[in-house]
Amino acid sequence: MKTGDRPVLAADRARQAGSARAIAAQSALPCENDGADGEAFRAIDRMREALSATATGGLSPAALTLAFFDWSIHLASAPGKRMELAHMAAQNWGLLLTYMAAAATRPDAPPCIEALPGDNRFRAEGWQKQPYTVWAQAFLLGQQWWHNVTRNVPGMTPHHEDVVSFTARQWLDVFSPSNIPFANPEVIHKAMETGGANFTQGFRNWLEDVGRLATKQRPVGTEAFRVGHDTAATPGKVVYRNHLIELIQYAPATEEVLAEPILIVPAWIMKYYILDLSPHNSLIRYLVAQGHTVFCISWRNPSAKDRDLTLDDYRRLGILAALDAVSAIVPERKIHATGYCLGGTLLAIAAAAMARTEDQRLASVTLFAAQTDFSEPGELALFIDHSQLHFLDSLMWHSGCLSADQMAGAFQLLRTNDLVWSRLVHDYLIGKRTPMTDLMAWNADPTHMPYRMHAEYLQRLYLDNELAAGRFIVDGRPAHLQNIRVPMFVVGTERDHVAPWHSVYKIHYLTDTDVTFVLTSGGHNAGIVSEPDHPGRGFRIALTRESDSSVSADEWVAAATSKDGSWWPDWVEWLAGHSAPKRVTPPVIGAPERGYPPIDDAPGTYVHQR
Repeated sequence: MKTGDRPVLAADRARQAGSARAIAAQSALPCENDGADGEAFRAIDRMREALSATATGGLSPAALTLAFFDWSIHLASAPGKRMELAHMAAQNWGLLLTYMAAAATRPDAPPCIEALPGDNRFRAEGWQKQPYTVWAQAFLLGQQWWHNVTRNVPGMTPHHEDVVSFTARQWLDVFSPSNIPFANPEVIHKAMETGGANFTQGFRNWLEDVGRLATKQRPVGTEAFRVGHDTAATPGKVVYRNHLIELIQYAPATEEVLAEPILIVPAWIMKYYILDLSPHNSLIRYLVAQGHTVFCISWRNPSAKDRDLTLDDYRRLGILAALDAVSAIVPERKIHATGYCLGGTLLAIAAAAMARTEDQRLASVTLFAAQTDFSEPGELALFIDHSQLHFLDSLMWHSGCLSADQMAGAFQLLRTNDLVWSRLVHDYLIGKRTPMTDLMAWNADPTHMPYRMHAEYLQRLYLDNELAAGRFIVDGRPAHLQNIRVPMFVVGTERDHVAPWHSVYKIHYLTDTDVTFVLTSGGHNAGIVSEPDHPGRGFRIALTRESDSSVSADEWVAAATSKDGSWWPDWVEWLAGHSAPKRVTPPVIGAPERGYPPIDDAPGTYVHQR
């Protein structure tokens, strides 16, 4: 470059910078369409998206299209990946043909591929016979191949990879041999046994279910689990009520109780009585029987009128209001606060904010399947990205809340084999009703999510991960989890599709206190409802001191003590160890003189809202 050219280039740069400043200044000026007019235009887009969402079940077509475009264009530009897939396809065909040849002469020939853990579609005896075993093996090999087609495509965005892989798996499950009447040996056997009457009965079952769905009735069999009689039946009183919560205080079952009461904060994405099911598997009843004074929040089921409730409203009107009531009823005693799922996340936020203001009312914090770091939120994050969130936000803006059906559909998609296809085969093809359980009846009693709260929750926690990053603002200041100094008891479940245990475990990295962590068998609900004497239960437990918070999840598993049975007794022992050694006379129900009189019998009124 010539020396004489330099002043010209410098002048050009100055002129360009001046133009950029002019454009920036111009863009900062008020626009004619800002305010009411601009909002009107944006409302048109929201209405269009809300109408589209009713046809797509709340899934964003743009998000799915972007994911599949990302996958297809990167796969098309990766010849090595395509060659690898062709090689794998040839290998799978060779394995299947070898197996078919072996099975023709040896009925007990070992399979060439095993089903994934938790996939029980081909476990029945009929699937071990020909030709059904060949069909099952062919399907599993195809499932494995498609998994590789959608994974490890060079250059593909990880989130798009997860979406495409998940969607491909859902489509494959539709065509599973277990869902095809003439390819399922259990269905064929039942048809031969009944002369085809199973299909007639299955059609009747389908008509009944469609009729109940159309008339907004609960599923068949839920009548045997009446709230307040068969479930949510632990004796107690509602001692406080505001617009958002009813606080239930349970009647003591022992002559003496531990001095420190327990406050349970369930998730408002579910009815609270997941923790008070039938008497034999009610966690609340179990705690009362062990000599604890138990309080539990029952959340209001919001409607469109509650659209502007915020996440902070749930903290103030929910957790803080309940703490005020418990402190008034059991004065001068610290409280063992316990949160489940989303209720646990909010409890962690509240505890961090309380610690910052030196509010010392908490004796301990217990979290059940609750995330505080959302960087690895599991398969539920498949439905959460900026495009999907905007689509969902428009849907909630239009209706005022997220409906129960939409939430239930999202959770069912995560476990279609267990929650959808197995039931369809059993109820409609075999023609025999799946026995209703208390947990299933509870699952059919869902709740709504108010628009503003849910939008904040998804944006601030799932997408922006503000809590783990120390940027979650409460009362104008960040709520740092490191401020929590009380001991913590944290439970993760091995097969959790909502709050994966590796994500739950990250509380170790965010707090500066002792954490007793439990990893229990089961899923998000069954792992928590894990009463003593429940067959097949087991868990690992270990205490991590503040100084050992760098221990990884895999290292923790290797070092943790493994036990059979329920983790409930260990939690009760832990609570006793962090309570006053001397038991006291049970407190009275409510405190009328302090403004908390008994209002109603448990389970109250909010739990009955639809």
